[in-house]
Amino acid sequence: MLCWALRAQLQGENSPKLIKHKRLVIVMLLIALALTVRFFSWQDNRRDASKVETLVTRGYEDSTRQLVRGDVRAFLTDRTHLDHPPGYPILLSALFRVYGESDGAIQILQILADSLAVFFVFLIAGELFSLAVAAIAGMLAALSPQFAYYSILLLPDSLAVLPLLVAMYFVVRALKQPRFWYFIAAGSFVGLSCWLRANALLLAPFLACLIVPLLQRANRFRYALAFVLSTAVVIAPIMIKNAIVLHRFIPLSLGAGQKLLQGIAEYDQGRFNIPKTDLGIIRQEAVMYHRPDYALFLFGQDGVERDRWRIRRGLNVIASHPFWYAGVMFRRGVSFLRLARVPITAGDPPISHGFDLSTTAPVLTKEPSELVADAIVSPQAKATALGDGQVRVESDASQYGMQIVSSTNRVEIHHDYILRWPLKLEDGRMVTEVTDESQSRILSSENVELVEGIAAKDQPVNVLMLSFISGSQKQIRVKLSNNGGPSSIAQLGHLELFDLGPSRREWMSYLRLPIRTVQKLFITACTLPLLILGIASMLWRRDFRSLILLSMVPLYYMIFQSAFHTERRYVIAIHYLVFVILAVAIHRIGVLAKQHIANRSTILAKQLLNITN
Repeated sequence: MLCWALRAQLQGENSPKLIKHKRLVIVMLLIALALTVRFFSWQDNRRDASKVETLVTRGYEDSTRQLVRGDVRAFLTDRTHLDHPPGYPILLSALFRVYGESDGAIQILQILADSLAVFFVFLIAGELFSLAVAAIAGMLAALSPQFAYYSILLLPDSLAVLPLLVAMYFVVRALKQPRFWYFIAAGSFVGLSCWLRANALLLAPFLACLIVPLLQRANRFRYALAFVLSTAVVIAPIMIKNAIVLHRFIPLSLGAGQKLLQGIAEYDQGRFNIPKTDLGIIRQEAVMYHRPDYALFLFGQDGVERDRWRIRRGLNVIASHPFWYAGVMFRRGVSFLRLARVPITAGDPPISHGFDLSTTAPVLTKEPSELVADAIVSPQAKATALGDGQVRVESDASQYGMQIVSSTNRVEIHHDYILRWPLKLEDGRMVTEVTDESQSRILSSENVELVEGIAAKDQPVNVLMLSFISGSQKQIRVKLSNNGGPSSIAQLGHLELFDLGPSRREWMSYLRLPIRTVQKLFITACTLPLLILGIASMLWRRDFRSLILLSMVPLYYMIFQSAFHTERRYVIAIHYLVFVILAVAIHRIGVLAKQHIANRSTILAKQLLNITN
């Protein structure tokens, strides 16, 4: 389809009816591709999605349950969950009333929304460039492992992107054909995004300043004012609620204070004595202000005052070291252009059997001492037998070094398996993997991390459930490694392997492997050169307006969000529009390649003709 659109564009097949038909077919294929990629990501990661930002998701769930119970007053006056706008809990409460408290329902909603975001990427690119460029941009967005992965997390980051893309579509339309309702719609959708995440709070005035020079003189300031005011009207209920409950002007939510402090702590190498985590901040405040209750909540009863104390503390550091922090903001802002390392589509599908092992006997059982005795253990690692039959492993100092690799264990080919292994982590971070005999292929893996704020002896036992399809493998190994920390300590329980029977989903590998192959290219080393080439191409062709429009949202996040601690999911909106620039570069490369091949063919034809004559 992509080649068809590109060929039609190059050959000048531009009849309105044909173009409309092609656009419809391309849109249907793009949405189908986006849904497929996100479905595969959901299959691969749905059991681990709830482990990402557990405390944050728990806060959203608490707020949602208040609404489901009908306790609207408690929801409106809750001071412990002031770190997020109310839009996501309101949306989840409506979902839970229909489908019950289901993670799957949330993920399906977000998958559908992110697939619709692919459609708006296509529309934005189609307004600015050719149909071929729009098709390429949509395909990049549909295949992105980053977009697919973030859409299944139980967080509002992915949902908040869709209104921003709709807003940008109306902005692009408004600049081509200025109408008040375009600007009002754009501002309203920016406000809708703010109901989900507060990061876009200043986006409307920022965009208004940039689009004023692009508008005709007659109504430019009226259009810009309509854009900003429509955003303000949409978020006004949140501001009014905060003013009534908190007796303060809080536009959307609290949280700027600790994010500012954490943003400083990430680069200060400890010289300002600022903790890097929420838990560290509240514990330090409990000591500083002689308030033990401050160590229980990030905000609580004095939440507004505490957030402002944090802001003042951060601003004092910045005022004392302005040039240093300007450099920090620059480095952090540039880093936003890097693509996050997320799980790509697995080559093998998930198992087709359920995880209920109550009626299934293990086909293999190994005590920890037996496992370690037969395993390859790192020379610097130390394994100590404990009195209760467990083994305590102290790793070496390597960040990602292998600690234990078990001996080979026989499995039946093309069967579903679950490996159950209790593991209690006391320090560091570890990853457990099931590999083939040569350790060159990972069949399943699971990360194990400490629960923050709990002492080593009180850490919970993680019962790992590693599911995998044996495929053509007859032997497997179990591997335990460090996962980014300098050292790790863990207690190992007895290992059990369950054979669930023949696999029924291996046919999915034929769909998964091509997607996985392409997704391996979604890394910064591949996208950054294309981004530079795309920008250079638009500058060479003097397409300044398109470049400005596509750069507005990325510039906003790079300027404003760079002042705070930022995770990749906060700024994922950048890459939806960056992919349009990448599409320009890919299309240009295709055009040049076609011209080069045509020229070479012409030369060869002339040479053959001369030889014949």
